[in-house]
Amino acid sequence: MNFKTLTLGLAVASVATFSMAKPVAYQIDPTHTATVFSWSHFGFSTPSANFSDIQGTINVDNDKPANSSVNVTIPLASLNTNVKALDEHLKKAEFFDAINYPNITFKSTKVESLGNNQYKITGNLTVKDVTKPVVLDAVMNKQGEHPMTKLQSIGFNATTSFDRSAFGVGAYVPNVGDKITVNITTEASVPAKK
Repeated sequence: MNFKTLTLGLAVASVATFSMAKPVAYQIDPTHTATVFSWSHFGFSTPSANFSDIQGTINVDNDKPANSSVNVTIPLASLNTNVKALDEHLKKAEFFDAINYPNITFKSTKVESLGNNQYKITGNLTVKDVTKPVVLDAVMNKQGEHPMTKLQSIGFNATTSFDRSAFGVGAYVPNVGDKITVNITTEASVPAKK
C-alpha cells in the first residue's frame, strides 16, 4: 500500500466516522429550568404559574440540527401560582386532573435551524391524555463547558402558545382566557462519566 492509498483510506474512514456521529445527549437540569405559563383573567390581569422539577433530554446535533430532539416530562405536582388555593384548584378534575394525569409531556417531531442560534421545534404536547402538535420558538443561549460543574452544557429559551380548551382544560372559557402563553428557560448538561 503506497502513501497516497493510505492517506485516501484514512480520509474516507474519517469522513465515515464523522457522518456517523450521534447527537450529544444533554440531561435537563431541573434546578435551572422553569416553564412559566400565563393567561388572561377576565381581561383585568395576566396571572402566571410555574412548573419546576422538570425532567428530560435534549439531543443536539450541531452539524445536522434536523437530527436533534427534545423529550420533556413536567410533573403537575410542581405547579406553583404562589396562591395555594389556586394551585389546588388547578390540579382538580375541571382543569388538569392531576390525580389521573400527573404529568405533562412534550416530545419533538421536527427541529429546524433558522440561523443565528434560533430554532423552530415542532412536537407533540400531551395534557390529560390529549396530544396535540405545538411549535416552540427557541434560542440557544450558550453551549460549552459550564464554569461551575465543568460539564459540557447547553442553555435555551423558548416560547409557545396554544388554546387550553384543545387539551380538555377549558373551564371558564372565555372569561378566563383560552390562550396560554408559555415561556421556557433551561440548562442541560452531558452527565459526568462514572
